[in-house]
Amino acid sequence: MPEPTDFAAATARFALPHLFPAQAQKEFVVNESLARIDSLLHCAIEGAADEPPASPGEGECWIVSDSPAGEWAGHAGDIAAHQAGTWLFLSPREGMRIYDKAQRAFAHYAGGWQYAHSPAPPAGGETVDAEARAAIGNLIETLEAAGILPAST
Repeated sequence: MPEPTDFAAATARFALPHLFPAQAQKEFVVNESLARIDSLLHCAIEGAADEPPASPGEGECWIVSDSPAGEWAGHAGDIAAHQAGTWLFLSPREGMRIYDKAQRAFAHYAGGWQYAHSPAPPAGGETVDAEARAAIGNLIETLEAAGILPAST
């Protein structure tokens, strides 16, 4: 019979708490793990902010900006998830991808949250090629519609 695996107190990537034999009140550990999974699975955030909103909805997620204050102090760059009337902070991992509802675009984590920026539409030049400009404009619109670039205002 193989030796049982000796788990740490939490998972390595997202700190999901593990259960242990004879552990009291296991439902708290399981519920915290489910809350974390619920926030991370197909993660969509409301936007980025330094402070929590006044009346957050249950399940809302936000990126904590670079100068956090109040309940979010000390959590810059984390995902703040409002679960069970409190804030649960989730540390992003390299390569993580989220959808930002405010920007209407995806962001990925690479040492910090990174957003694609829309290139400027073509302008100027000695020769005006209407077909090339239309193709570039169409490409920008397609990337915006796919959420790869933020929607232009």
